[in-house]
Amino acid sequence: MKQEIPSEIEEFRDAAWCREDARRIESAFDAERFIERVGFAACLTDARRPGPSLYVGVCGRRDAVMPRNVQKDEEASHAWVLKDEIVARGNVYYAKLARGKTMFLAPRMIAPFNAVWGVRRSEEKTRLSRTAQRILHALRKEWEMATSDLRDDAGIKDRAVFNKGLDELQAAMLVVPSQVDYQPKFTYIWTLAIGRFPDQLRVRMRREAAYREIARCFLTGAGLTVRGELARVTGLSRRDAGLGNRALVAEGVATMVAPGTYQLRAAGGP
Repeated sequence: MKQEIPSEIEEFRDAAWCREDARRIESAFDAERFIERVGFAACLTDARRPGPSLYVGVCGRRDAVMPRNVQKDEEASHAWVLKDEIVARGNVYYAKLARGKTMFLAPRMIAPFNAVWGVRRSEEKTRLSRTAQRILHALRKEWEMATSDLRDDAGIKDRAVFNKGLDELQAAMLVVPSQVDYQPKFTYIWTLAIGRFPDQLRVRMRREAAYREIARCFLTGAGLTVRGELARVTGLSRRDAGLGNRALVAEGVATMVAPGTYQLRAAGGP
């Protein structure tokens, strides 16, 4: 059964997550400022999914729902164009992360996410599939390649197998898109994540500290988190999300108002 969010918390989120017309995201600069403020955000999720979203911010309303025919929808098209601009500007991290969640990360949140899901070079042979290793080896020789060129150089003929390997590398925070080209045909340009965000990806952080910082980041913008919400938004397990939230309680930043429900003190907690 879905837990109801109190009206005052929804209003708090409206302001924090640009779910108001006055706070609508209109430019790539607006989008980057939004991502920096919330720490991490989904790309094209709508009101049916929890958490901050670029698409919802572009719509500027709480009840935004992605239409079936996105090609003809002005708001969906604008969010897609902004996504391409953000990728090309390279100021925030963008990739398909844990559990296939396509997300933006502010630079300050790269280290916590990498501490949880990143794969170190010394671990690649044991943690990455053979396909992912071949793609990574090919990309390390060139640093930046279009999708078709990367697939050819990696020697992977099956497109589905290649895409699965590429998703694996994104989830491991090793590869990111750096550009989107539409002419002469649509393609992503891929590059090594360490090349775009070397300082952030070299930071070493304990997993427990990473859980806490991810929980802190979400709760700061959400005001309150209900059972399972942090896990659904970020891809953390419920156990790890609980560890992060309870660390905030121990720190005095949040209070546990019910099992699995935590409230930011600044958002009305006792």
